[in-house]
Amino acid sequence: MFSTRSADNIQFLPFLTTHLNNLGWLYYGYLKTDWTLIIVNSTGALLQTLYIFVYSFFTPEKCSVLVKILLSLGVLVLGYCYFYLRIPELDVRLNQLGLFCSVFTISMYLSPMADLAQIIQTKSTKCLSFPLAVATFLASTSWVLYGWQLADVYIMVPNVPGIFTSLLRFWLFWQYPAEQNMYSYKSLHA
Repeated sequence: MFSTRSADNIQFLPFLTTHLNNLGWLYYGYLKTDWTLIIVNSTGALLQTLYIFVYSFFTPEKCSVLVKILLSLGVLVLGYCYFYLRIPELDVRLNQLGLFCSVFTISMYLSPMADLAQIIQTKSTKCLSFPLAVATFLASTSWVLYGWQLADVYIMVPNVPGIFTSLLRFWLFWQYPAEQNMYSYKSLHA
């Protein structure tokens, strides 16, 4: 975005769903006292906040982005009030928060597929990021293995769609190769 001074061909929904996902898992990790979840999701939430600010700066659709940010903040406030004020028992809170986080994780992994019809219709993957698909595949696989190691289905199960959507994106890149200039990235110093 900095090199092109534009947010064109960059989807906003994955930034927002990933941010909500990080904040939910951060709270889940806090309740379980799981420092891996706390550190990874604190870092992720910080980075997603930065990405959202940068996207907001470069997009011409500032009003639409602001509305989506405000709606997501509303969801966070409602979620916090529900989990903190309505459910006093820790085990019940963990189970319900685990389900809530699972829904956000699945929506995060499915959000890049929002443009699937457009990709197939135009036979172009220019709105998808190959490095992001690779990172998603590696991250979701790591979380599945971590959840398996802990025997925590709330960590393991919702990350399985990340593997499948990454494989689908790999297939889309293979089926509809990007133009040659899509992979010649400019330096930020240029």
